[in-house]
Amino acid sequence: MKAIRRFTVRTVLPENIAGLGPLASNLRWSWHRPTAELFRDLDPAGWEAVRGDPVALLGRFDRSRLLEFGADAELVGRIASLAADLADYLAHPRWYQGLEGAKPASIAYFSPEYGITAALPQYSGGLGILAGDHLKAASDLGVPIVAVGLLYQAGYFKQSLSRDAWQQESYPVLDPHGLPLTLLREPDGSIASVVLPLPGGRELHAHIWRADVGRVPLLLLDSNISANDDAARSTTDRLYGGGGDHRLQQELLLGMGGVKALRVHARLTGAEAPEVFHTNEGHAGFLGIERIRELMDDGLDFDTALAAVRAGTVFTTHTPVPAGIDRFDASQIAHFLDAGLAPSVPTEAVLALGSESRLGGNDETFNMAAMGLRLAQRANGVSKLHGEVSRGMFAGLYPGFDAPEVPIGSITNGVHEATWVDPRVAAYTGGQATDGADDDARLLALRRELRVQLIDDVRTRLRASWKDRGVAEAELGWTESVLDPDVLTIGFARRVPTYKRLTLMLRDPVRLKAALLHPTRPIQLVIAGKSHPADESGKRMIQDLVHFTDDPEVRHRIVFLPNYDMAMARTLFPGCDVWLNNPLRPLEACGTSGMKAALNGALNLSVLDGWWDEMYDGGNGWAIPTAPEGASPEERDSLEAAALYALIENTVAPRFYGQEEEPAAGAAGPSTRSDDGVPRQWLGMIRHTLAVLGPQVSAARMVKDYANALYLPAAAAGQLAARDEFAGAREVAAYAHRVTAAWPGVAIEHVDSLDIEAEPSIGDTFRVSTYLRLGGLAPADVRVEAVQGTVGDGDELLETSAHRLELAEELGNGRFLYRGELLLERPGAFGYGVRVVPEHPLLAAHTELGLVTTAG
Repeated sequence: MKAIRRFTVRTVLPENIAGLGPLASNLRWSWHRPTAELFRDLDPAGWEAVRGDPVALLGRFDRSRLLEFGADAELVGRIASLAADLADYLAHPRWYQGLEGAKPASIAYFSPEYGITAALPQYSGGLGILAGDHLKAASDLGVPIVAVGLLYQAGYFKQSLSRDAWQQESYPVLDPHGLPLTLLREPDGSIASVVLPLPGGRELHAHIWRADVGRVPLLLLDSNISANDDAARSTTDRLYGGGGDHRLQQELLLGMGGVKALRVHARLTGAEAPEVFHTNEGHAGFLGIERIRELMDDGLDFDTALAAVRAGTVFTTHTPVPAGIDRFDASQIAHFLDAGLAPSVPTEAVLALGSESRLGGNDETFNMAAMGLRLAQRANGVSKLHGEVSRGMFAGLYPGFDAPEVPIGSITNGVHEATWVDPRVAAYTGGQATDGADDDARLLALRRELRVQLIDDVRTRLRASWKDRGVAEAELGWTESVLDPDVLTIGFARRVPTYKRLTLMLRDPVRLKAALLHPTRPIQLVIAGKSHPADESGKRMIQDLVHFTDDPEVRHRIVFLPNYDMAMARTLFPGCDVWLNNPLRPLEACGTSGMKAALNGALNLSVLDGWWDEMYDGGNGWAIPTAPEGASPEERDSLEAAALYALIENTVAPRFYGQEEEPAAGAAGPSTRSDDGVPRQWLGMIRHTLAVLGPQVSAARMVKDYANALYLPAAAAGQLAARDEFAGAREVAAYAHRVTAAWPGVAIEHVDSLDIEAEPSIGDTFRVSTYLRLGGLAPADVRVEAVQGTVGDGDELLETSAHRLELAEELGNGRFLYRGELLLERPGAFGYGVRVVPEHPLLAAHTELGLVTTAG
């Protein structure tokens, strides 16, 4: 019989254990070990059954069991102590509160996905995990973030394999009432909601769920409600599950609906209105349009509203290739806007913000990253190399400027230590130092213990995977001996787009098999990853790899585990000795999986891409050489695979086993063999990684960088723009309009170089004079610069530095003379140029308006 009505019965806790309620509902338990251990100890078998979800665990206890807990004095005291610790964590000042000077009281953070815990599956990969780590670190530091996202009915898909190793997707539906979430409600008890108009007179309604991530509220919008028709109801069905109008509606709800949700949350809770808005990737870009609408409804014109919004907005790009950016037809955007989403905002102005024409496209394509950059005064990539790549990729938005001057900086991603570091590793790094021999034994024992933990998990998961593929239990005895706790263990787990090259390791299957089965220094591989449901190439790569792992000759040394998620990662990162990453350089924006492995003492074996490009130091792992520029894809993969095999065979494996390393052909190479077989050089690399790399890859470092470099300046700029009823925004908008109109009349007429020696030397100085017309602008409107640097083969300036030239004389009729002195600081081919750029105190960079006039 089917139920005629379904409802959720809430657990009512006895008063003396009522502290279990807030401990379960605040997601701090996902990184606070003592709290997680408390729930595990209540019912170890139940804890495993609910996959470590305290809310689900409490839902398993009947009234008699709860009364039993309340009668246990020791348990009652433990609950009270942890509840008091949580209250203290939430209330007391932390790092951010100790910063001197003015700082924003609230910062809004928008992301399409969040990886907080496996119990709240609202993530697909690196972007979501990064967002989750950002929130956790912000909570630990006291940074006042309020986060916004969508609540997907099925989250991301669950992955399994067919008998023929083809990826299969399923979408288990989540019941939000059984998750660590609460609905926002109006004072009368009714459910709070937001609404967006849709074409055809339809509406998109969404409820607002709140998750507490420590001190950070996370607001998740849910369209699966009765107020919507079936099509609108499915808007938040799956993470990245659709295209076309479906994808656009998701992004409109995230951006515009998300701002509305922030306003509802502030009204209902008394929370501060955000002063800074951080757009984590272009998916949430429409938040800027909603904020412009709010200001225009309050009487501002579009240009002033745009200036005010830009001042307080930060945009982070995570994509290193144009193909990774969301795009829509401009007509599709207009169709939705004309339904009344932002009636006061001119549709043509919105379309101009997303125009791709300056990026090699056209006005008919709406580029979400282009809109994100145009709506934000501050932007960044997620590693130093990615910042460089992004400046080149988006240079078209700033015509006349060389790529290094494009106003996109970089803040390298980090990972949340308390989430990803195994407690035994934390105990080792935080323990008392011992002498060399004792510490060697201690570290070797720790690494083996972590491998054993991983192998136990691998065997359980592998057996379940084979059963899902239709194999009988009686045929799976071999899974009990898969992997060896004394063999060098290499991990590879991530999303499976083609550029990450999951199957590079299969380039020479004979050579790989020889490494797996080497008689004295074998390796073993643990591999996991999901391909996007629409990515046939990625699925084929998984199939090819699994076919190799199915070979009875090697299946005890190489495994593929389906359904990679945060729960699997908890044993995978600590249990691997080496973390492998071999993307096509420079297509890895950051790649934080290797950071998580490093925090647990693993050594990285990676192409110099993403974070590894800046943090590899020779003592924390190995750099896989890349093919020379111009190599064909076939040559590149062959060369880089051969380099990978050689590193493993000749350096990595011998060093792990404490054996003599094989020198390169023709080289003498010193012996690293120890008399007692202890791999001291290997252990030294682990210690170095834990001591030096750990702080660099910390999410706490990352969030501090965001606060100091972006949030505080954005808040200050936003306050200046809003001062005196937006006088600042009006001023900079008027300035931009006036300068843009006058710029065609700005011209450099003549440049003189004085006092240059016939054979100049380092340390010499010379004077530069330039005559120019300002086209009706005043000297205060512009900055005149001499740009010097080395000269390339095509006379282009490289490694440049800019030096202000000062106004020397007003010549009349709009003509001016500027002068300055330059110092020769480098040998070799040298050159300089002169340029004029806009200058205003409310501009974050002189490149911001995309205006420049150069000599010659």
